[in-house]
Amino acid sequence: MLLCYLFGTSRNLAISKWKWEKTRENWLKSAEFGGESRLIALLQRVTRAEVKVAGEVIAEIGRGLLVLVGVVRGDSALEAEKLAERVLRYRVFADADGRMNLSVREVKGAVLLVPQFTLAADTNGGLRPSFSSAAPPGLGASLFMHMAEQVRASGLQSACGRFGADMQVSLTNDGPVTFWLEARPRET
Repeated sequence: MLLCYLFGTSRNLAISKWKWEKTRENWLKSAEFGGESRLIALLQRVTRAEVKVAGEVIAEIGRGLLVLVGVVRGDSALEAEKLAERVLRYRVFADADGRMNLSVREVKGAVLLVPQFTLAADTNGGLRPSFSSAAPPGLGASLFMHMAEQVRASGLQSACGRFGADMQVSLTNDGPVTFWLEARPRET
């Protein structure tokens, strides 16, 4: 079962879904906002993970992947779909020989997606990050929701953090195993 929260209210979820349906066709063709596109996922192999908001657990998984997702200006549904598929197929679990040759699909693990706009920060200069490359909240929420739907459609157990909320994320990183994945625009 997929548990996703956008801004914490059902009204906002309905508005976001309506906006998503109205603009999805345009996003599939090309990015709505200019700039370099590179949807980001910080993938961590975990034995357990959970997300709390205001002290309440809103999402949790056992063995699987905790995926922090950052949406950048210029990202589109195509990058969200590409990154979701890459997360599901990325081989980070050990096979019988102890080598990382199995995906979360193959081990029938779970996926916990957590929106994290700070992944889109520019940290190249100064002592303070710049978030000018991060997608606007509406686009970020919609593409995060689209990526979550792609993961849910895989049939694996999945859960989500709450977009725009102050979350506390706890996990037990297995290994530790952590990878930075990006989905660059598809070649046309």
